[in-house]
Amino acid sequence: MTTYIPQAVQDALDEARMKHMRKSSRMRIYTDGESFAVLRLWETGFSVEAANTPQLRGLVDLFDGARYVSQCLIVASEEEAGEMRYEFKRATPATDAAPLDFYRAPDAPVGFIEGPS
Repeated sequence: MTTYIPQAVQDALDEARMKHMRKSSRMRIYTDGESFAVLRLWETGFSVEAANTPQLRGLVDLFDGARYVSQCLIVASEEEAGEMRYEFKRATPATDAAPLDFYRAPDAPVGFIEGPS
């Protein structure tokens, strides 16, 4: 028995897989005012569609829907099966507060309540 698949069938399967990954992914990369869908995301990198995405390099912003996830410094890794893979050199998680420049004791009061005047 052979497992040969005609090229036309393989191309159709690849296109269907890419279409499904584009639709199911909420993750997006923003760089230079442009947005690109992230097909897959893992701990050390991500992949985008190679045909519709220019070569990315440097700092990019990673979003999950409208939520800002992190700022990433990336480097191209490899292209395979229509996906361009990128690795993180640095991924700084986004926070909703500015970093403190002083030590805050864990048992410090949250606020002060004034007594009646």
